Amino acid sequence: MDSFRSKENLIQFETLFGKTNSPIRHFQAPARINIIGEHVDYLGGIVLPAAIDFSVHILIRVNPSGQYRFYSVTYKDFIEVKTPFTNQENSPWVDYILGVIVEINKLGYEIPGFDLFVDGNIPQGSGLSSSAAFEVAVGFGLSQLFELKIPKQKIAIIGKDAENNFVGTKCGIMDQFIIAMGQKNKCISLNTDSLEFNYHQFDLEDYEFYLINSNVKHNLKDSAYNKRRQECESSLSKIQKFHPKFTTLYSVDLTEKQLEDCGLDMTEMKRTKYVLSEKIRTSVVIKALTTNDFTCVGNKLFETHWSLSQEFEVSCEEVDYLVEYLKKLGVTGARMIGGGFGGCVLVLDKFKNFSNTSSEIKKSYQQKFGLQTNFYKFQISDGVKEVTI
Repeated sequence: MDSFRSKENLIQFETLFGKTNSPIRHFQAPARINIIGEHVDYLGGIVLPAAIDFSVHILIRVNPSGQYRFYSVTYKDFIEVKTPFTNQENSPWVDYILGVIVEINKLGYEIPGFDLFVDGNIPQGSGLSSSAAFEVAVGFGLSQLFELKIPKQKIAIIGKDAENNFVGTKCGIMDQFIIAMGQKNKCISLNTDSLEFNYHQFDLEDYEFYLINSNVKHNLKDSAYNKRRQECESSLSKIQKFHPKFTTLYSVDLTEKQLEDCGLDMTEMKRTKYVLSEKIRTSVVIKALTTNDFTCVGNKLFETHWSLSQEFEVSCEEVDYLVEYLKKLGVTGARMIGGGFGGCVLVLDKFKNFSNTSSEIKKSYQQKFGLQTNFYKFQISDGVKEVTI
């Protein structure tokens, strides 16, 4: 049984929900990194994510009484929910389950009662997409449990729509897509406008990616995440009045003077400049990875970070400090990852440098902010799957 606390969780499941003749099924969905193409998946951009071996695990079983009963190990929270579903202010983690059910219902499927138990080891607020992993695990689990035969690509869309419509975070498709479609030792270049994608073998030679958790927590719903999307949509609307051929902000191909002539204000100009410069960087990084030019990749990661910090304004003092100090220590590349306002830094460097770099970062960050850092090594993993019990 390939699992996270599997036996312990099975015992706890039956203690909480009781024993029945219905089989318990186990599904897991991974976390993700995104090498390049940050904050462009809701703007029709190209992204380069990979699934990694941190994961959300759910145990799920049909409930013959028609009840919807859920338990979270992380929050030590047991809740029973009745229809019609409404947002659970005291148990917001439940909204991710309910949102998925609502989106599946929209496809014409009825989801009867079930028991669900969730556990996992994706750090909350780290920017590694624990919420998207939960949505995809629930969507895939329900499809398998009730024999709906929903394709994985559609499961990803259901997860995104659940987060947009029920949870209230206006995220793009990237997180759910890679979590549904990931393959071991491969990243995906995904066009988030057309959903065309290609797998790329992951071969870093004597380099590695790893993560540093700043332990500054964020909640995308309560942060400026949705505001950034609104600012980008406002920019596109102004541009389209003069250049209607552009259907997404990512597709815009105009000079700075032409953008100014469209009437963009200072904030909209900064957001647009970030998006268009990230488009160029993404193209360069995809080519550089195919030729194993890791110095080039690293330089672009640094460029992306400072553009995210100064033009898109989604970083914070602590994360900026980490990236700046990593640069001084000579790492190949580093940038903030995820929605921003805290969370993790993605680092690219040679294996041999990790011990010294991690030691220096821990000491310096603690002295500066009074906070610890956590370092996460990871493997590139498969997407959502069922685990044999």
